[in-house]
This record gives sequence, C-alpha cells and structure tokens, in this order.
Amino acid sequence: MAVVATISGSACAQTLPEDQVLLFSSFRNDGETGLHFAYSEDGLTWKGLRDNKSFLTPKVGNKLMRDPCIIQGPDGRYHMVWTTGWWENNIGIAHSDDLIHWTEQKMLPVMAHEPEVMNSWAPEIFYNEDTGEYIIFWSSAVPGKFPETADRGDIRSTINKGINHRVYYVKTKDFKTYTDTALFYDGGFVSIDGSILKDGERYIMFLKDETKRPEPEKNIRISIAANPEGPWRPASPPFSPEGVWVEGPTATKIGDEFYVYYDAYMEHRMMGARSDDLIHWENISDQLTFPEGTRHGTVLKISRAELEKLKAVD
Repeated sequence: MAVVATISGSACAQTLPEDQVLLFSSFRNDGETGLHFAYSEDGLTWKGLRDNKSFLTPKVGNKLMRDPCIIQGPDGRYHMVWTTGWWENNIGIAHSDDLIHWTEQKMLPVMAHEPEVMNSWAPEIFYNEDTGEYIIFWSSAVPGKFPETADRGDIRSTINKGINHRVYYVKTKDFKTYTDTALFYDGGFVSIDGSILKDGERYIMFLKDETKRPEPEKNIRISIAANPEGPWRPASPPFSPEGVWVEGPTATKIGDEFYVYYDAYMEHRMMGARSDDLIHWENISDQLTFPEGTRHGTVLKISRAELEKLKAVD
C-alpha cells in the first residue's frame, strides 16, 4: 500500500549557490530523438534548452536514447549511459568535455553472457570516490532467476515469460576494461530504475517497485547503504502518490532538502516530492513546470558558465 505524501515541515524552499544551476537530461516519446536538456534555478521551474530540440541523436543498438544518465567525473569530464532499445542485451555510453560535443557512441554488451536476457533498462553511472571506480548499473530480466517473485512482474505475452527485474552492475576505472557483470540490488521485489545520491557518509538509492501482480505497485522507494556497492538496507515504504504509476526517479539536494523527480508515464507528466528527512514528503508535483513531453533522465548541478555555453548552441 502506498504511503500518502505528507508535508515535510520545511518553512520554504531553499536555494542553490549563486553560481550554480540544475540541469535535467531527458528524452521524448520513445527516445528516438535523443538527448534533451532543461535547466532550473530553483528546482521547480524548468526551461528547455535549444528550443527543446535534441543535443545528440542515438546511433547504436536499436537507436533509442531512453533514460539518459549523466554524471561529471573528478577530472571534469562528463559520462553518459542510456537505454539503446526495449529488448537489448547492451547499454549505450559516450563522454563529453562540455555536454555539447560527445565521443563516438558505443554499446556495452553488459548482459551478453545471458543468452535469454530480455532487456537492459535504465542504466545509471556513479563515481565511487573511495575506490576511484565508476559503477554502472541497470535493470534486466533473466528468465528463471529469482523464482520467488517470478509471478509478480509483467508478462511479455509474445514469449510468455515473466519480466522479473533485478539491478546488475559493472565497474571500470578507464572505460576500457570492465569487471564481470554482477548482481547489484535485490530487495526481494521486482525493481528497476535505480538512481544513487551521495549524502554525507551515506548513499541513497531511489528505485521503482515494478511489481505488477497481483496488485500493481509502480511506485518509488528508497534503500540506504554506507557503501555505494552495498549492502543495501531493506527498502522504505513507497512515498510517491498512491495509485499513480511512476518511474525513472532522479534526485538532488538543495540546502537541506531532497528533491526527487519521477515520470508519471500514464499521465504524461513529470511529478516530484521534497523532504528534509527522507521520511516525511511533500508532493511538489503541482509546483513543477517542465518542457512539454519531458520524460525521465538525470538531474545534475552545473555552473552558470556551462549553462551559458549550452544556451549558445544553435
């Protein structure tokens, strides 16, 4: 049962440092047009860049660019991963020094070792400061795995197999060699769309409960760990609005408040919540303004100088 969002007790919204703005990466429709950007100075009002046109078109896999996740590494370089298609064993990856010019797009065949894998969805990338490694994680459904929840996910009727997702990962220091794929998160439920935010000495993973049967969940929950590779604590109760199917959470922190954005894909709108303790949540959906057609992606902080360069792109 979903928990009804409540007011966090914050007296007023907090502000970003003067030289900082928020950038939101997203996709449109099914992801065929590629990478779109919007920016915000308060976490609520988002303005599209380049007249809402794409900054990068997909070239690999099934030529979609869904769920674009972008982070900035310690050397200042940006790294992006994305979903290349609905039923692929790979994810896409590219790099940039300025968020405008990107390296050649490549496919990472992260699930090629599983011949029956059904998909590789919503990859994310996170930098582990303690080890100097990039963690790339995503969700896949592999028939026959996790039988305890095999009857709780969606059914792809064309092949009559349960879509029983868990989160997997690889690690790399140089984007040339990668560790073997391993299980990243199993909370005992069908789960996709994991996204990690570092907060002091703890790591917060926001993820979607993808349970479809016997009753749909389709909501956002939280798991916390002292290390970005886990072990992850049991997931919290859901905090997204009850009865609304949402996905693709991404989070940032402004002052002492956490802002979480998610895609209400059945209602064709972005929604969100705000909290100062990760327990009591304020539904800020009616305060949000996003460019028309925005689908989920990543929120990250950039400088105003970087924003001005993005604004100058024709």
